[in-house]
Amino acid sequence: MERAGVSLLPPLRLAHMKVFCLGGAGKIGSEAVRDLVEFSEVERITVGDLREEPCAALVDQVGDPRVDYVRLDIADKEEAISVLSDYDIVMDATTISLNDISTECIARAGCHGVNLNGFGEEYKYDSIFREHGRIHVPGFGMTPGTTDMMVRFAADQMESVDTVRVSHGAFRPIAFSPSITETTTYEYDPELPGRVVFEDGEFLQVPPFAREMVIELPEPYGSHPQWIIPHSETRTVREYLEEKGVRLIEVRGTWPPENMRLVRALYEWGFLRNDKISVGDREFGIMDVIGDYLQGSTEGTTTKLYGYALHVQVIGVKEGSGETEMTITHTHPSSDGSEPGWEGLRAYTRCVGIPLAIAVNCIARGEASGTGVVIPERAFDPNIVFGELARRRILIHVVENGKRQRQP
Repeated sequence: MERAGVSLLPPLRLAHMKVFCLGGAGKIGSEAVRDLVEFSEVERITVGDLREEPCAALVDQVGDPRVDYVRLDIADKEEAISVLSDYDIVMDATTISLNDISTECIARAGCHGVNLNGFGEEYKYDSIFREHGRIHVPGFGMTPGTTDMMVRFAADQMESVDTVRVSHGAFRPIAFSPSITETTTYEYDPELPGRVVFEDGEFLQVPPFAREMVIELPEPYGSHPQWIIPHSETRTVREYLEEKGVRLIEVRGTWPPENMRLVRALYEWGFLRNDKISVGDREFGIMDVIGDYLQGSTEGTTTKLYGYALHVQVIGVKEGSGETEMTITHTHPSSDGSEPGWEGLRAYTRCVGIPLAIAVNCIARGEASGTGVVIPERAFDPNIVFGELARRRILIHVVENGKRQRQP
C-alpha cells in the first residue's frame, strides 16, 4: 500500500457531477443509490448492472429524474471504460471477485472511485489514479469503512497505540444474494492467505475460527463469540498507526449463531475447500452447489434478527490520562417494523450501503484527502463521516475508560 498525500481534493461541481453505480441494482448497491437520491445534489445517478429488470424497478421506485440505468457487463473492459469515462465518480458495489476488473476500469476511465470490499486488488492501479489526479478508496461500508473511521477517531487522540481490536456482528441471512454467498465462501476459505493478525511486527496467518473472543455488542444483539476474519483493517490500520508503535491488530466478526454453526460444520467436514464433485457428466465445486441451494431456500434467505453491530477497541497512551481504553460502537433504527424503511433485511443493507454513498459525497464535496488508491483512514475525516451517519440515524457511541463520552 502506498502512502498517499494528505491534501484535500478540490470539490467537484455538484450541479454537474455524474455518479455511476456499478452493481447498483443489488440489495446493498440500491441502498447506496437511494441515499444519494436523498442526500446528494449530483446531476445524474446511473445504475449499471447486467440485470435490466431490477435496474428498471429501482429507477421506478426512487422516482427521481436524475436516476437512470444502463446494462453494463464489467467483464467487457473496453466497453465498460468507454461508458464510465463520461462520469466523475464510480460507486462500486460489485462482488469481491470482480474488484480487480472493476478497479482497473475505473482507473483507466479517469474517474474517482470507492468500493465496498477493499481486499487488496485495488492497489496495483494506484499509479493510474495518480496520473489522472483521482482518488480511489477501497473498502467503505460498515466493515471495512466505518470501522476504519472508529479506529482513527480513537487513535488520533493517543500519543501511542498498543492494541486495536475491530469486531462486528452482521445479522443477515447467509445467502440472500450471490455476493453474500461468495463472501461467506471467501472469508472462510481454509487456504486464504489474507486471514492474518498483526502481532509484534509481523503479519501472522491464522486458520478459520482462530482466536475466539466473546464480544458484547449493543442491544438487541448481545454477546457472541467472534473469530479472526480476513478484512482489510488489519493492514490499513497497521499502515496508519505504524508511527504510533501499534503492537497488536485483530479483526473479528460473526454472523447469526445458526449461520456460524453451519459454516463451522462446513469447515470441519472439508466442504469449504470447494472440492470438485461429478454429477452425471458435469463437474461442480461442492460449495458452489451448496451456495446455490442456500440462495433458493427459506433457511438461507431469512434470519430471526436483522441489522449490524460494530465494536472497536483501541488501547494506548493519552497525554494527561496515561493508559487509555476507548470502545466505540454504533446503533441504528430497529428492524422490527417500527421504523419505516428499516424493517427486516433493510436494517442490514442500509447500514452497509449508506457509508458507501457518504464516501461518494465526501469526494464530491472536496472532503477527501490524497490521490491514488488511498486507505480509508487517510481518505476521510471521521468526524465528517460520523456526522453524516447521524443524519441517517446511525449513531456512534464512545466509552473511554469505562465512561460514556458525548457522541462525536
